[in-house]
Amino acid sequence: MPNISRFYGISIFMHFIDDEHDPPHVHAFFGGYECCVSINESRHLEGKFPRSKLKLVQSWVTIHKEELQEIWDSQDFKKIEPLS
Repeated sequence: MPNISRFYGISIFMHFIDDEHDPPHVHAFFGGYECCVSINESRHLEGKFPRSKLKLVQSWVTIHKEELQEIWDSQDFKKIEPLS
């Protein structure tokens, strides 16, 4: 699972498509928490995450929606700028 970005102690990953399912989404990890957030709607799909950190992930996904969708479609994993 390639690491795409890291900010404020949060790591963002995306699985290879063969190991994944729709809708397109990213996995976020923070401490012992993990959640999935959809790329298209920045919606929390599953998992537990502190509310303040989830809002940061959702903001980051919204900002980088096009880049994330391109990675999902192409499977050409690259680093994306962190939230600052």
